[in-house]
Amino acid sequence: MEFEEEPCRMRDEDTEEQTGLIEDKQHQFQKTHHFTNEDGNEIEMNFTLKRPRKTAEKGSFACTQCGRSFNDKSNLMRHMKFHGGEKPFACTQCGKSFVLKGGLNRHLRVHTGEKPFACTQCGKGFTSKSILRNHLRSHAGVRSFSCEQCDKTFVFETNLKEHLKTHTGVKPYICSFCGKRFSVVKSLQYHQSVHTGVRPYLCFDCGKTFSSSGNLKTHQRTHTGEKPYKCSQCGKSFSHSPTLKDHERIHTGEKPYQCSSCGQSFARSSNLLIHKKKRCLSEPKHL
Repeated sequence: MEFEEEPCRMRDEDTEEQTGLIEDKQHQFQKTHHFTNEDGNEIEMNFTLKRPRKTAEKGSFACTQCGRSFNDKSNLMRHMKFHGGEKPFACTQCGKSFVLKGGLNRHLRVHTGEKPFACTQCGKGFTSKSILRNHLRSHAGVRSFSCEQCDKTFVFETNLKEHLKTHTGVKPYICSFCGKRFSVVKSLQYHQSVHTGVRPYLCFDCGKTFSSSGNLKTHQRTHTGEKPYKCSQCGKSFSHSPTLKDHERIHTGEKPYQCSSCGQSFARSSNLLIHKKKRCLSEPKHL
């Protein structure tokens, strides 16, 4: 499914170095990531990547630092500023600096709350056009990044990279409160909120706070009515991914949750808990 981008009423100041990249047809290739475990041994993980390839063409302008190609000299000159390291555009609110004025303009929306780029599929607003483009990919259902360890697929490469860490067994992130270890830094941050009680993510619709941005996004669907998770068997949509997984077991007949006392199986963990609370008939009765 493809989305046609509507003409933007604003100057697209957030495209920065993306403008002018020369792309050819999609192709598929293997990419390897290396992780170092706690013993100092290197672990190699592969995944399949399918995305547009940037190529140099006749008359194009190539960066001598990284090899990226652009269709005109002005785009190349703008790109070169990222290699220079100079960040002359500073935010008056927090002091954060940016290479290009467009980056600063986009950042200022974090302070103002302005979200001028709206999704035509669900109405959700975003601070930049590039973030909207990524969001549209989630509607399209295109999951180009696949893990060769478990065949799980992802919409974004960053999500795949985080997922790969779960296969290595490497857990470099340690909780300073209890010593528990995590493979992903976001999991550590979410866990630490249990100790600190900090809930920095605020819902502007109802004022409720959350310990993670993921929980906030899930909650916001109660206000927007968005149901992005669709059953491939019957077309029914759900607001939460776990709810879709529970629903899909109606079609597959899978019952992965088993009572250790009587062996009865359930499609949902909640049903197993209810079963246990009612005291399984196979449990010995105490006089």
